[in-house]
Amino acid sequence: MLLRSRDASSLVIDTLCDWAVGRNASVACFYFDFAAPKEQSPATILSSLLRQIVGAFEEVPAKIVQAFRDHKKATGGRRLGLSQVIEMLQDISSSRRIFICIDALDECMTEYRAELLDSLEHILRKSPSTRIFLAGRFHVRDDVGEHLAGKVVAVFITPTKGDIIRFLRAKLKEDTTKGAMDASLEKDIIKSILETVSV
Repeated sequence: MLLRSRDASSLVIDTLCDWAVGRNASVACFYFDFAAPKEQSPATILSSLLRQIVGAFEEVPAKIVQAFRDHKKATGGRRLGLSQVIEMLQDISSSRRIFICIDALDECMTEYRAELLDSLEHILRKSPSTRIFLAGRFHVRDDVGEHLAGKVVAVFITPTKGDIIRFLRAKLKEDTTKGAMDASLEKDIIKSILETVSV
């Protein structure tokens, strides 16, 4: 899925986490931070997801333990390579249902995005029970379609004018400065913001 709304993606992730409790399922999430794009390579992202999934296991699979031990012995404690992480995610998903959630995909560096999407495609190819939830702005739709062709359902969520007004009013009610906000100022703020957004 490809969504535009940050609130909608949080709702989906929370719902998946609630659903997974008590089931043979794991949910792993990654949120792209626009302030640290170079630290968010595909290997780093998928390693983070792997750690989250393995962290939910009562016992870490022996193959994963051995791979980390072997790499720890290498000079400087070398990290696992991307292909190894993909293979481990494929192995894990053969014994349990996995949900991988990646939010703010549009913040992924362009040179990393194709490799990340290709890596996700490799995971899906050998892991039919794995589900991937992607959230991002509209412009990444073509990249997702190109790399995950036939394996993605896109749902576009765009707020209505009414949604924006309700959101703004709720936020303005949180103002802690008593007496600073009156009906006229609230109306001006809402009008000004509505003029700058396209709905």
